[in-house]
Amino acid sequence: MIQKILKTDSDITSLILRITLAVVMFPHGAQKVLGWYGGYGFSGTYAFLTGAGFPGFLVILLFIAEFLGPIGLLSGLLTRVAAAGIGIAMTVAILPHAEHGFFMNWAGSQKGEGFEFHLLMVAISLALVIKGGGKLSVDGAISKK
Repeated sequence: MIQKILKTDSDITSLILRITLAVVMFPHGAQKVLGWYGGYGFSGTYAFLTGAGFPGFLVILLFIAEFLGPIGLLSGLLTRVAAAGIGIAMTVAILPHAEHGFFMNWAGSQKGEGFEFHLLMVAISLALVIKGGGKLSVDGAISKK
């Protein structure tokens, strides 16, 4: 089972997707867990999300996916697991954003953000779940042994 999770090729496309997803997602996780980039940090975000009705264990899984997932992606360690976690989190995030339509709120002319960003994150995550970590990944180094 672990061999299937780690197996990958040496494709540069997976490397590009992996690094892009990590760089874009890490600040979101750091907002939630560390309070960086204007975020509320662990306790503030936890209180907000559980107060909104999300079970505490799901909030913890979200923190793991959005904070530790990008770290795993940067190194290519457990790429499929990290990408799956991020993909699930972004799929759930589509729901509250769908009421604002498809497009992001670039002009500030709508009440909230659309879901186009989340859809892109889901697609990148799905590609990594299918392909694996690719070139320069710890998964690739481990699976070759």
